[in-house]
Amino acid sequence: MQTILSPNSTFTSSNNRVLQQKLQTKQPLKVIALGDSLIYGYGDYVGGGWVERLRRQWMSPQGEGHVLYNLGVRGDRTQQVAQRLEQEFNCRGELRNCVPDLIVLSVGLNDSARLGKPNGKLYTNFADFKRQIAYLLDVSQNLCPVLFIGMTPVDEAKMPFMDCLYYNHFEQYRYKEATLQACQQRNIPYLDIFDIWLSRKTNWINTQLGDDGLHPNVNGYQNLFADIMAWGSIE
Repeated sequence: MQTILSPNSTFTSSNNRVLQQKLQTKQPLKVIALGDSLIYGYGDYVGGGWVERLRRQWMSPQGEGHVLYNLGVRGDRTQQVAQRLEQEFNCRGELRNCVPDLIVLSVGLNDSARLGKPNGKLYTNFADFKRQIAYLLDVSQNLCPVLFIGMTPVDEAKMPFMDCLYYNHFEQYRYKEATLQACQQRNIPYLDIFDIWLSRKTNWINTQLGDDGLHPNVNGYQNLFADIMAWGSIE
């Protein structure tokens, strides 16, 4: 997360200036990671997911000392994350009751699923999703600086998930592009994991996913964590 959590990060709002001041003076930050199972870390029985791996690194004697809360909920869609955002944010004050300094978001995959059959109804209508992601980003950005981690691609051959949810790359691409564009319009940093992983080809992707074809496995989360930590080279 070098791109974001470094004194050289470029932010403009008053909230962002507070973050910059803390980075410059090397004060520990309070960070909340909010979203779905990719935040929660489902499927990683060794490291607990990329958020947990980062939390442990920050807690090490050589770590930066930042505080990181994992607020991922399996199955959450964008609307559910937006509904709990402010309460989660306001309940994570510590160290003199200060509120968090940074919000990490990762959501949208569950919105893109089709119900019951490969061409069934979208779990979240695309137009509704664009409104919901815009609302989520606006509310988040009004609270503090924000960054967004994109979704991982699924193994289409293993669908449906739980015998009812059909995920596919075409819909994933549409929903992640809508999210990317919404982030760009608000100058919110977005890490496009979907495109990064697709560039490594289908066979590689499938080795990074669990038996359900949806969630990363242990190796998948290790590589996801590495991609996030290498974000400093992805401008």
